[in-house]
Amino acid sequence: MLLPKGGVTWKSARARLPPWRAVLVLLTRTRFLVSIALTGLVVLLWRGISSSAAEMQSFYCYGSSKSPMEMSINEMVEWNAHLQTPVVFNHHQPYEVNSSTISSVDLNPIKSTTKAVTNGERVLILTPLRDASAFLTKYFDLLYKLTYPHDLIDLAFLVGDCKDDTLAVLSSELQRVQDQVEEKIAFRSALIVQKDFGADVNMNVDDKHAFAAQGPRRIAIGRARNYLLYSALKPDHSWVYWRDVDIVDSPDRILEDFMAHDKDILVPNIWFHRYKDGHDIEGRFDYNSWVESDKGRKLRETLPPDTVLAEGYKEYDTGRKYLVSMGDWRNNKDVEVDLDGIGGVNILVKADVHRSGVNFPAYAFENQAETEGFARMAKRAGYQVVGLPNYVVWHIDTDEKPGNLGNRKAY
Repeated sequence: MLLPKGGVTWKSARARLPPWRAVLVLLTRTRFLVSIALTGLVVLLWRGISSSAAEMQSFYCYGSSKSPMEMSINEMVEWNAHLQTPVVFNHHQPYEVNSSTISSVDLNPIKSTTKAVTNGERVLILTPLRDASAFLTKYFDLLYKLTYPHDLIDLAFLVGDCKDDTLAVLSSELQRVQDQVEEKIAFRSALIVQKDFGADVNMNVDDKHAFAAQGPRRIAIGRARNYLLYSALKPDHSWVYWRDVDIVDSPDRILEDFMAHDKDILVPNIWFHRYKDGHDIEGRFDYNSWVESDKGRKLRETLPPDTVLAEGYKEYDTGRKYLVSMGDWRNNKDVEVDLDGIGGVNILVKADVHRSGVNFPAYAFENQAETEGFARMAKRAGYQVVGLPNYVVWHIDTDEKPGNLGNRKAY
């Protein structure tokens, strides 16, 4: 091809280009547009595949495609060796409760053990009182001699249906003991509960211990014990020690001695001093601690369920074996006997027994009430009820009529 003279000029080049309309037609052709679209799609797909492949490398799942239940031990080891599961520890701060109306009690640390003193286990001593002013001075003389640390002991009393100055004398004696802080005689706390039950308060000794009075009397005492228990028992108490007011002598280490046996419910033998011609006959007092007999079981089968049996009376001969007839204070004091009924003069109870609902039935429970019903209920609940025939606590002499014992001897 020959070039024009003078070289290539703009005018000559423009003359050789297609017209702009021809270019527009080319750009709007279907094949051209499809080719452009396919090219863009290929580019986008390629970039997406490249990106996905890179991300998949970060989440590659090592190990067998089998269920873990179907893997062999070697496959399981290989699978776990490549696990890199991220773990996020979320350490929560304690939730602080500032409301004064909300409190929390943790009973899990409260135990009743043989190392009560070392563990600082708290004891609740409970004594129901009625017309007891004459006995209170002696009661406190013995109480403050207890060797168990007094700062671990709480006292509680129920005063009810009294015609004498029991409340005033009790308050005076408590203040006498609690004011002796320097000698470590004062107890951790003392509580007086007042509750009248409308019981007959004009009973003399003969009336009180007569057979006809036993059912109503034991029911009334059971009710008083329950009111006192539920008013005084606190979450930090490990032991409950029931102690009657009319005890004249007992060992100073009685709490430690009892705790060493590690029994759910434990009672000593109860005797009394009675002198005849200058001779101490060492009478047996408490016929409420006993071992059930076949004769007693057969008798119960004949009785209405609301009849309350009372021991030591000729009206009902149960044939039971009594704790008072088994031992002697001169022998080994640690000998144990399993019992089916107990008296209330002296009882050491692990606090959780009471917390579990075992109380003193103010009704006929298996034909027993109060402490004997308590023993029956405890055994039904699977707790131990044990007596110490050679460990003697001395009670006042009540001058009971011999006839109340039927054919049994009181001494």
